[in-house]
Amino acid sequence: MRCTSRDPEETATITIDDIRAAAGTIRDLVERTPCRYSRTLSAITGAEVFCKLENLQFTASFKERGAANKLLSLSAGERARGVIAVSAGNHAQAVAYHASRLGVHATIVMPRFTPNVKVENTRVLGGEIVLHGESLTEAADRADVLARERSLTVVHPYDDETIIAGQGTVALEMLEQVPDLAALLIPVGGGGLAAGCAIAAHVLAPNIEIFGVQTDVFPAMKQALAGEPVRCGTSTVAEGIAVKQPGSLTVPVLREHLREVLLVGERAIEEAVLMLLEIEKTVVEGAGAAPLAALRAQTARFKGRRVGLVLSGGNIDLAVLSAIIQRGLVRSQRMIRLLLEMPDVPGALAQAAALFGRAGANIVEIRHQRTFTGAPLRVAEVEVVLETRGHEHALELLGVLHAAGYRARTYPTVDASDA
Repeated sequence: MRCTSRDPEETATITIDDIRAAAGTIRDLVERTPCRYSRTLSAITGAEVFCKLENLQFTASFKERGAANKLLSLSAGERARGVIAVSAGNHAQAVAYHASRLGVHATIVMPRFTPNVKVENTRVLGGEIVLHGESLTEAADRADVLARERSLTVVHPYDDETIIAGQGTVALEMLEQVPDLAALLIPVGGGGLAAGCAIAAHVLAPNIEIFGVQTDVFPAMKQALAGEPVRCGTSTVAEGIAVKQPGSLTVPVLREHLREVLLVGERAIEEAVLMLLEIEKTVVEGAGAAPLAALRAQTARFKGRRVGLVLSGGNIDLAVLSAIIQRGLVRSQRMIRLLLEMPDVPGALAQAAALFGRAGANIVEIRHQRTFTGAPLRVAEVEVVLETRGHEHALELLGVLHAAGYRARTYPTVDASDA
């Protein structure tokens, strides 16, 4: 078996019985995650929204289901020889964790660009790390060589029937928890999660509509289903679904079962990550937030329907999460930047600062500029970053400044028409 995808003519023969068997097999190894109704997201979107919180798995991803099912399917000889996987993220941690629990040696091949935090997390979970290549393709080539040399069993992230059956247990649980769902929105990378869920869902709820969700930077599955050449970008906040080669097993399954693949943009994914953090108090990575982004973009389509969102994982880099929060505060005008002209005389800056305080805005940072400005000689330009309560408060603050005789420009532009 290869670390790369299978031959194009291979087809999956997974049934609901395989998925039910997988559920029994992994019951004691993975979490039965909640599928929670969100009153606030329902009010915002007009649908009845239920979130399947796969970010609550121990390694914070649904990948544990397929990895555990695959590892438990190995013979005694295969377990003794060990396994190998290629991944720069969630699959690596899932395989390392469950292999360690089952006493199986796991070799994880990761591209050299993999962030140190992910490498260390995988190592702590018990994996032997091999860093190789500049891409997942080059890492997979190295893994193929190691698999042959060491007689290791490959644990593919999505192009494996046992893996797909394990991932399908997500939908099995969801439809036990919320039996009358009308639609499922599922992140799609290689397609293992969506394929397994679609097979289970269409047996348990024949009329349910299954939607895959991809970022418009990496629309590989949508292109493959349409028979188009696969063309992808280079980077996305939804790195968990940044897959350039869809599964040979998963494409036929999704062609049969998916209603449609919905594409979402980077900003929409960022906003969905922030909404889930603020509203549901749950940390979700870009790939896991993509279904909410798609629902928000298609509210008319899903209005009044019971919709399940698979929040597939929560492994988001803290620096990325911090940037998303800051950018979200700016977009909602809870943080604004003011360029303010004032007399270049002693006490003028203190007067402006006092005015901000009386208006209820908090100063985050301030920079006083005399030289690099087009303002008149005796006028200073001050750049101030302020925290506000949002758009209405920002408008109120501008009114106070203008009434006091200050000329001010803002970023983002604060305009009454935005209300």
